[in-house]
Amino acid sequence: MNRLLLATALTCSAALLHAENWSNWRGPLFNGSSPERNLPTTFSKTENIKWSSPLPGYSAATPAVFGDRVFVSSADAQTSKQLALCFDRKTGKELWRAEVGDNATTDRQNSNTCSPSPMTDGKIVVFFYGNGDLRGFEVGGKKLWERNIGPFAFQWTFSTSPLLHEGKLYMQVLQRDVAVNGRGKPTGNESYLLAIDPMTGKDLWKHLRPSAAVAESLEAFSTPTPFTHNGRKELIIVGGDCITGHDPASGNELWRWGTWNSTKIGHWRLVPSPTAGAGVVLACGPKGAPVYAVKVGGSGTLSNKALAWQSHIQKEEDEATAAPSINDRDVTTDVPTPLFYDGKFYNLNGTKKKLQCLDPATGKVVWSGDLGKSTFQSSPTAADGKIYVMNWDGDVFVVQAGGSEFKLLHTANLKDEGDKFLRPSIAISQGNLFIRTGQKLYCVGK
Repeated sequence: MNRLLLATALTCSAALLHAENWSNWRGPLFNGSSPERNLPTTFSKTENIKWSSPLPGYSAATPAVFGDRVFVSSADAQTSKQLALCFDRKTGKELWRAEVGDNATTDRQNSNTCSPSPMTDGKIVVFFYGNGDLRGFEVGGKKLWERNIGPFAFQWTFSTSPLLHEGKLYMQVLQRDVAVNGRGKPTGNESYLLAIDPMTGKDLWKHLRPSAAVAESLEAFSTPTPFTHNGRKELIIVGGDCITGHDPASGNELWRWGTWNSTKIGHWRLVPSPTAGAGVVLACGPKGAPVYAVKVGGSGTLSNKALAWQSHIQKEEDEATAAPSINDRDVTTDVPTPLFYDGKFYNLNGTKKKLQCLDPATGKVVWSGDLGKSTFQSSPTAADGKIYVMNWDGDVFVVQAGGSEFKLLHTANLKDEGDKFLRPSIAISQGNLFIRTGQKLYCVGK
């Protein structure tokens, strides 16, 4: 009996040792991964479900988890109001909700203004909505401040997520310079990085972020990524046909590389956020354009010599100045943000439904695997040697991370009647998976 109690205590201690929060849509390391352990491999609507809670409406937002609270943005299907929700992590009970604005506008791709993911540091939680509504709450639900930073000039529904990092709240707005479909000011719309005091909602500074892109290619739906290299802290931003690194204290630009759009195509809006790992940062051009690996540590305007590799060459005339290429046109991503986990990058080609494991030094494809027939617009996440991702139809795939070949471990469908265009990524925290579908929030665990 003593040995049994000791073994149980050690198992519980090990589980607690690896418990992590998932404070933002890309997790504790800002790259889609977590050091969590003891996660489920198999599950269904009835197997390994700790709880499921009904949601009032649809959103593409990924849950944020901190301690015993789960935060979710949602539209209200009955009233069209924008909602901020908080659930008990252990039971799924709704702890509080707040209405944030009256009109959760939905476009023809079923994206709505509630698609940005909330972010928390365990003391406050920030919710942002595509119409510009921005709210700060204590995690217990008390509103601290509210403001609107719109209007914005975007063809589609704006959906960058807030970044709460080291005492500052950062908002990235990379938008069209003129109004589009009645959105934004007629002229003079600026792209910028904004730093806000998270306790008061007041501006700390605003740094303009110019770009040579044109029309829709000025628009970006990405989120800044914090990164530190050799003691230098940066915020990495991608969009407007280029990638830039900024000083978190002032917003000043430290370096810039671009472009994947030398001919200035006007409809290349940018969705994937940057992902850093193993000495490079990935910038993913849209709509079949290459994935570029930019070497970290640069300063000023960088040439193509700053590229470690690119996945393929777009045009023959670019070959002379291109970085080393693996010439694999399947290594591209229009919407999903790549994952960095356990020394490898994982790129999801959501259109061709292929997941690829990439060597970070060369870009070489270690393995590639097919994931069904439905489009992916969520981003892969990983922990405990497993990769988790969900497609439009609610099929959740569990893939073994690493290794020399693709290995699909499990598939489960969590879709309910009426669900479509499911985009949330899967949050991983406290030994559980938090999976948001169109109508439910699931807590999955052993």
